[in-house]
Amino acid sequence: MRTVVVKNFGGPEAAELIGTELPALGADQLRIRVAAAAVHPADLLTRSGALAALLPERPHYTLGWDLSGTVDAVGAEVTSFAVGEPVVALSDWFATLNGTQAEYVVLPATAVAPAPTKATEVEAATLPLNGLTAAQALDLIGLAEGATLLVTGGAGGVGGFAVELAVSRGLRVIAVAGIKDQAFVTGLGAQWVERGEQAAEAVRALVPGGVDGVFDTALVGSPLLAAVRDGGVFVNVFPPAAPVAERGIRVDSVGVHSDGAQLAALSELVDQGSLTLRPARTFAAAEVAAAHTLLAGGGQRGGVVLTF
Repeated sequence: MRTVVVKNFGGPEAAELIGTELPALGADQLRIRVAAAAVHPADLLTRSGALAALLPERPHYTLGWDLSGTVDAVGAEVTSFAVGEPVVALSDWFATLNGTQAEYVVLPATAVAPAPTKATEVEAATLPLNGLTAAQALDLIGLAEGATLLVTGGAGGVGGFAVELAVSRGLRVIAVAGIKDQAFVTGLGAQWVERGEQAAEAVRALVPGGVDGVFDTALVGSPLLAAVRDGGVFVNVFPPAAPVAERGIRVDSVGVHSDGAQLAALSELVDQGSLTLRPARTFAAAEVAAAHTLLAGGGQRGGVVLTF
């Protein structure tokens, strides 16, 4: 089967498509015929060698965190899925190095969910990693209905989902984004604040007492603490970029993990029209280097997706 791997760390050309063996199926697992798999910043970091110190030595590393596809085979202990069923899934990549950018992937059934019925396979591939990151971050922040949440990168892959999910949970949401994304984030139900050095001051103008929580997907860091009330909460997506706590503010980072039940709930929100899927560009798997180049250049409003 065809698999996207990195044998030697380097530039976009280090991500290549090779032939590998079909993965074996365990009793509690599913084998999935992959239709599409998103390319994420974590894939770029892996390919470049930026994460090399955190990885065990391997002849190659299979890239990819999430996927959409159909069930190809079902383990003996699995009763919740059937062959041919459209699914989405997240692989706990750092724990297993089990990449999803391949024609076939084997995952625990607990990491898999029914795919949204009102989305294409390419659209569905943009949901698992970013959607679960947003949902699990909101759970970690733990704000009650009516509280105020600030989301940085409000037009990004994770940030856009966070805005919509937070609005659906009854939160007042303020989204930091570029001026060209103002209409998009307000359309999701958030108030807009322009990104930049004056963002915290602009937030305080809207919420004089300070917001109850921040979800910092854009890794703005310390400058945004000024926008948070005493005793509030600040959560980001990358622990080394977390600011030092002050004024009783709880500072934490979300570490996304697979959760089939939570992913199924997100799929239902997509079908209800409450969660927006945004693929930006699609590449054939053989064009993975071009996909990495595009994503590294920034400015994408939506997911970059490989098709198999």
